[in-house]
Amino acid sequence: MNATCSHWITEIEREARATAALLALLPQERLAWRPHPKSHTLGQLAWHIASLNGSVVSMLGVDTLDAATVNFSTPQPATVAEVRACHEQALVTAREALGRWSEADLAREWRLVHGDKVLIAAPRGEFARSILLNHLYRHRGQLTVYLRLLDLPLPSVYGPSADFNPLAG
Repeated sequence: MNATCSHWITEIEREARATAALLALLPQERLAWRPHPKSHTLGQLAWHIASLNGSVVSMLGVDTLDAATVNFSTPQPATVAEVRACHEQALVTAREALGRWSEADLAREWRLVHGDKVLIAAPRGEFARSILLNHLYRHRGQLTVYLRLLDLPLPSVYGPSADFNPLAG
């Protein structure tokens, strides 16, 4: 494995445990539930979170990605098992890709275009940090709100939750 991204792989693996704990709470019978008509369903949000690591590193595998050629819609999973399997596969994909990236790969400009229009141009590493990691954390926070609205007990993610306090004796 290339040492350049080993700290990212470590972070992805650490965060994957918290993500997996939340995905384990998904109620099969509520995957189509949404908190608001403009919101994704619980299943769509969970799928987006589960697939994010793999889809982002795949997108970043090219120097320029034309958004016109990508389907950014989020599927509605039929089962919780599908979501969990997607998460595991995305982690494998991310580990493999990140293990190959060098400092030069991270410094090289990555562009998202729509035809001739440049939507984003940034060093691959900068964009990866933002969309691969920060974007995941944002959506995982949304998932905790969805689960709370469904009155499910939340595990500890970065510290105690109202339902679980690993510091309590």
